[in-house]
Amino acid sequence: MERSIARDGSYELEVRKSRFICTVCRVASEDAARSAIASIRKSHWDANHHCTAWQIDAGGRLQRSNDDGEPAGAAGVPMLEVLNRRNVTDVVAIVTRYFGGIKLGKGGLIRAYGAAVSQAIEQAGIVERRPLRIVAVTVSHPESGRLEHIFQNLDAPLQHVAYNAASVTFTLHLKPDQVSLFGAMVAEQTSGQAETGETGSVIVEAPVDARGR
Repeated sequence: MERSIARDGSYELEVRKSRFICTVCRVASEDAARSAIASIRKSHWDANHHCTAWQIDAGGRLQRSNDDGEPAGAAGVPMLEVLNRRNVTDVVAIVTRYFGGIKLGKGGLIRAYGAAVSQAIEQAGIVERRPLRIVAVTVSHPESGRLEHIFQNLDAPLQHVAYNAASVTFTLHLKPDQVSLFGAMVAEQTSGQAETGETGSVIVEAPVDARGR
């Protein structure tokens, strides 16, 4: 399942007097990623570097990284590797560096840029995008009370209840592998008198461990 950051966030890391300020933003397109980068460049106009990495679209199909004057491969690539390792997409990471006067070497830069992105992602949190099926159940009024009690105790929150003169319709969001068993359960509880069917699908976001577990 696809993952992204839960919200925009930032983290500041100091390494041997250099400040590394990582900003992570949710983005849906490369234009949005460039806009986020431009905004950070404007707000930190006096910084020495604004190194970037982004992954966008299903499976992180669109990937870019930029060292912005740092030694080749010392900033953008390790930043992108963190996004890959955390398995997050639709996200841009911008690390703004204020040079502190002490050179870190390529290895030190790789560690600093990667750590800044890792910490910013942990601050922002990670969500998993889960596809759910929208299922509607229509029953007569005499059956509705018992079914509503059952639905309220399922591991699938009851989304909506609609009442009309002849019947009651319940709407639930179910995991794809729950739909068949759910239909069988409803049929059993109502002796086949309920009308059950899928009416669409929805993507919901659920928080997961920011370290990717």
